[in-house]
Amino acid sequence: MHCPFCQHPDSRVVDSRTTDDGMAIRRRRQCPHCNRRFTTQETAGLTVLKRSGVIEPFSRGKVISGVRKACQGRPVSQDDLALLAQKVEEDLRGSGRAQITTQDVGRAILQPLRDLDVVAYLRFASVYLDYDSLNDFEEAIKQLRAEQQKR
Repeated sequence: MHCPFCQHPDSRVVDSRTTDDGMAIRRRRQCPHCNRRFTTQETAGLTVLKRSGVIEPFSRGKVISGVRKACQGRPVSQDDLALLAQKVEEDLRGSGRAQITTQDVGRAILQPLRDLDVVAYLRFASVYLDYDSLNDFEEAIKQLRAEQQKR
C-alpha cells in the first residue's frame, strides 16, 4: 500500500476493524517514511457471471432496477428496495463464493421480495421462474395462501 502523502511503497497496519455492516475491513495505517497515518477499506470482490459469459461486478443498483419493475404500482418505497438489495448482497456474500451466476442472484431475490410484497413476488417469479401457463400462477398462489394461513 503506497502512502498517499509521500508515495512510499510500504506502510504498516496500526489498527483493523470491521465496518458496521461487516462487509468491509477498515485499516488504520502508518507510513514508516513520513510517519503520517491514513485509513483504507478492504472489501471482498463479488462478481456475477452472466448467461452470455460476461463477468461483471455485483451491483445493488441492478438488483433494485430489476425488482423495481416488478414493484411498479405497488406500495413499495425506494428504501424498501434498498434494504432488499442489501439483504440479497449479504445472502450472496454469505455463500462464501467470489463469483456467482445471474441465476444465483435471481434465487436470492425471491424470498426477500416475497416477504416485501407478494404481488411483486408473483410478477418477478413469473419471469424468473418462467411461468408458462395459468396453472403455474395458480400453483404459486396456492403455495402463498398456504404459507399465509400458517402464520
